[in-house]
Amino acid sequence: MRLLKYLKKLFFRFNILFGVLLLLSCLVPYIPTDMVPVAAIFSLSIPLLVLLNILFLLVWLVLRKRQLWLSLIILVIGYFSLNSFFMLRFADKKVNESDLKIMTYNVRGFHGINHGKRDDDFIRLKDLISEENPDIVCFQEFNYLKRDDFKNYKYKYIEYIKNQNKVKLGIYSKYPLLTKGLLDFPGTSNDGAFVDVAYKNDTIRVYNLHLQSLQVVPNPEVLAREESSKLYTRLSKTFKKQQEQARIVSEHRKTTKYKTIVCGDFNSTQYSNVYKTIKEGDLIDTFQEKGSGYGKTYNFEYYPVRIDFILTDTDFEVIAHKNYKEKLSDHFPVMASLRLKTH
Repeated sequence: MRLLKYLKKLFFRFNILFGVLLLLSCLVPYIPTDMVPVAAIFSLSIPLLVLLNILFLLVWLVLRKRQLWLSLIILVIGYFSLNSFFMLRFADKKVNESDLKIMTYNVRGFHGINHGKRDDDFIRLKDLISEENPDIVCFQEFNYLKRDDFKNYKYKYIEYIKNQNKVKLGIYSKYPLLTKGLLDFPGTSNDGAFVDVAYKNDTIRVYNLHLQSLQVVPNPEVLAREESSKLYTRLSKTFKKQQEQARIVSEHRKTTKYKTIVCGDFNSTQYSNVYKTIKEGDLIDTFQEKGSGYGKTYNFEYYPVRIDFILTDTDFEVIAHKNYKEKLSDHFPVMASLRLKTH
């Protein structure tokens, strides 16, 4: 009996510890990662902290103990401060043919994930895009040699960069492209691109981003073998670069008068200041509006990481958002259906 009482006390202490950590995590989006890199690393743990606090709540609920109020209050505060990383929805509005469908996809150079079956994965990837039939596709880690393989798209922007270390970006569109350009992130192999699209009787600006790569193998066992100090140093440098790139995107976005969509691989979660900097103003996260489930976009084993986004300004209504589960890259594609609002 005494042992049981001791275990309950110990369990409650852990409950307090992880509850406090979740509350502290509510501050993470407001901390620039170039000033406090550990904040961005902390942001990666937020889904785990949420799950742990849900577990504590369920245990106290089963035991019918008043300690459940601690976890419940913390989870409510976390929900309204951070937004949910799990969305529960049962139906979307009907997507019309006239709605704009946009997809973002880090394709990993079309190398696939099946050893020795690269061509098979590429064929399946092309079939997926053909079936889903988005109006605009933004590729990250694009393979320039595949530039003519997407026949359904009359217009495209793939800047050939002589620097072999620079990651290629590809934008394909069924609508004419008026203006094209690169953001040219300094001192990095990553980059951002933008196009102005003639859509119906309007012009929209589309950004395709690939922020600084984490260079992390998506396997817990591999990560556990890496020296923690080396991992921290590498991630700190990465998050500092991402913050710099996020500011470049934010400043560039202020120069356009057009309706705007920002999409791509941010290599950072929705809880980071990097995400907050890009999203600042009136941009809407299509997953938060119409997504369901965890919205996992990166194939990290056993952990729901969302680092690929489609953000749109308030001139668009988000009709639908879809996350895919096809394992044809280390990322999963994301697609949103948007409708221009009539004023």
